[in-house]
Parts: sequence; structure tokens; C-alpha cells
Amino acid sequence: MNILIFGPNGSGKGTQGNLIKQKYNLAHIESGAIFREHIGGGTELGKKAKAYIDRGDLVPDEITIPMVLETLKSKGKNGWLLDGFPRNMVQAEKLWEALQKEGLTLDYVVEILLPRETAKNRIMGRRLCKENNNHPNNIFIDAIRPDGDKCRVCGGELSSRSDDQDEAAINKRHDIYYNTQDGTLAAACFFKKLAGEGKTKYIELNGEGSIDSIKETLLSKLA
Repeated sequence: MNILIFGPNGSGKGTQGNLIKQKYNLAHIESGAIFREHIGGGTELGKKAKAYIDRGDLVPDEITIPMVLETLKSKGKNGWLLDGFPRNMVQAEKLWEALQKEGLTLDYVVEILLPRETAKNRIMGRRLCKENNNHPNNIFIDAIRPDGDKCRVCGGELSSRSDDQDEAAINKRHDIYYNTQDGTLAAACFFKKLAGEGKTKYIELNGEGSIDSIKETLLSKLA
């Protein structure tokens, strides 16, 4: 099973992606990791990408798409979950064209829907437990709201990550994601159109639900 997943920062995409990965034993392929592996491994594509990055330039799609494909083929032989790519409409079109050329199927596209303001609040509301970072605490989510400044699970001391409080950086990432003209949501709409033509299947999830309710809905639609 090959799956592409969309969702803004703060939507729980990583949590749901991890659940899918475990359930179906898929390779979870995240866009940032693709760059790190190719550059760190010194591949030809990685060297070309590094040259652009070292100059402070964006890596062109002519390099990025082949890197993505190479990783899908090498790590995703038993199925893959692609997360964080494509980020815009042009990349979506080029990725689909490349998948077709390589004979790789795209079985499902998953989109987690979440209003922009809610997504931002979730990011800024995250709190980390000193005792265990996996203890969920968020001041903007009733189900996991901490006990004052103490962890709701163990009573440990809480703190926030500096990048979670960088509103300008969050807005910049969301500007790209929520752009329906040529940004990430435009890419999602491209795949939704393909699903309407019977070329893949498209699953929409309400990101405002609980982790368990989203998981149950997702797994029932993937079955």
C-alpha cells in the first residue's frame, strides 16, 4: 500500500502517520529525511542538492523529485507513506508524472482538515513534560489540558519549545500550506481531482476530532 498524507503543522499528521506505518508496516518517508540521507550519504543527487543549499538557493524539482523517487523505491518496497511532499502544485504534477513513468501506484491520498487558527493554537499550546516528552499536554485542547503548569499525566514540570512560540515562523509555514492557488492545499486538490477520475482514492479526516476517533475513521477507510 502506497499513501500520500497532507496536513498542516499542528493537525496531528505525524501521530496518524505513525499509526498507519505501524498498522501496515510501511516505510514512513519524510521529505526532510530524504535530503539528509542523500546529502549525508554523498549520493550524486545529494551532492547536487548540497551545492544549491550551500549557496542558499532552493533545490530545484529536477533534483528533488528523483531523490524522492529513489527513496520510495529503495525504502518502500513493501509500501510507503510519503509525508511532507509535495509542498506546491507544480511538485504535485511532477510527482504524479514521475510515479506514472516509474510504474509506482498511489493507492490513497489522506488529508487531515484543520482550520488555520486552530492549527496555530495547537502548535503554540504544546507543552513538554520534563519527565516524559511523550506525555501529551496542550493548553488549547481540553482533552489534554495540563494541570496548571504541571503535567496532566505525572505532575512533572512543563516547558514549551522556542520554535513552537515563534508565531512568525508558524505563519510562514502555514502561508505555504493553506495556499489554495499554488501552495500545498492546491497540491492536495490536484490529487483530489485525480481521485474523482478514479486514478487514486482520497480520504478526508476531521482534524478537530480526538486522536482515537481520527484513527478509527482512517483505518476503516483504508481497510
